[in-house]
Amino acid sequence: MTTFTSRPIWDERPSAIGRLGKSLLLTLIVVSVLFPIYMVVLTSLSTQDTVTEAGGLVSIPGELSLGAYRELFAGGVVTRAVMVSLGVTGLGTAISLTTTVLAAYGLSRPGSLFHRPLLFMILLTFLFGPGIIPNYLLVSSLGLIDSYWSLILPSAVTAFNLVVMRAFFMNIPQEVTDSARIDGAGEWLILRRIVIPMSKGVIAVIGMFYAVGYWNSFFNAVLYLNDSAKWPLQVVLRQYVLQGQALVVGQTSNTIAGEALPPSLAIQMSIVTLALIPVLFIYPFVQRHFTKGVIIGAVKG
Repeated sequence: MTTFTSRPIWDERPSAIGRLGKSLLLTLIVVSVLFPIYMVVLTSLSTQDTVTEAGGLVSIPGELSLGAYRELFAGGVVTRAVMVSLGVTGLGTAISLTTTVLAAYGLSRPGSLFHRPLLFMILLTFLFGPGIIPNYLLVSSLGLIDSYWSLILPSAVTAFNLVVMRAFFMNIPQEVTDSARIDGAGEWLILRRIVIPMSKGVIAVIGMFYAVGYWNSFFNAVLYLNDSAKWPLQVVLRQYVLQGQALVVGQTSNTIAGEALPPSLAIQMSIVTLALIPVLFIYPFVQRHFTKGVIIGAVKG
């Protein structure tokens, strides 16, 4: 009878070659993600001569200039679009988080009214979507065409986020809420004083999902907004970068003094950079909550 004394492969220490291979693979992944961002930011800061010499996106730094950003904000189009995107993202995230927390808490209570039928209807949306035309007819019948509310209300609650948050709420020990009820606390007090403080991780992650979704959304604006003055930043990005339409820039002091306008590619890349900044700024603060907030709730739910 042969006995095996070696440990299982998942218990063995990785070899030097294995560690080196993992390090090289992770380095390649990081470089493949960061290098395009580096080229976009560098191009937005480059002058016409540098862009012409590079023949497109700039990878080697040359003469740098903030002219693209000055012209961008002087024109008013991008400034207004940034304010619209910030307003829609802030208000939409607050509404979506509030609605999702209330709905998830109600559906996580076994004795809540119409618990199973409502949960079944929500899960059904994973399989069947209403389609563009019914959505448009509903928004139109509510009088939301050409209104900022058309960018928020149609996507106020996402079924996936609701199911994940409900699963997390169900993992909260029943004894904790039962002891609060014995002490005379109602459902609102339990939610505000016990459930929400214990669920900061999942709330932060779901909030980031909603914020990124609102910030990156452009289809609702294209579908429901006829007034270009109400366009969010992503629609401006789509019109002037992807479709190549000319961006009307302002006349800053540099252009009045006779200096050349910044290259159109630099202006386009500056719009892309502005669209990237909020996501890159928010993600590091929320990333530490991912394991506790989403993975635990999704697996145990």
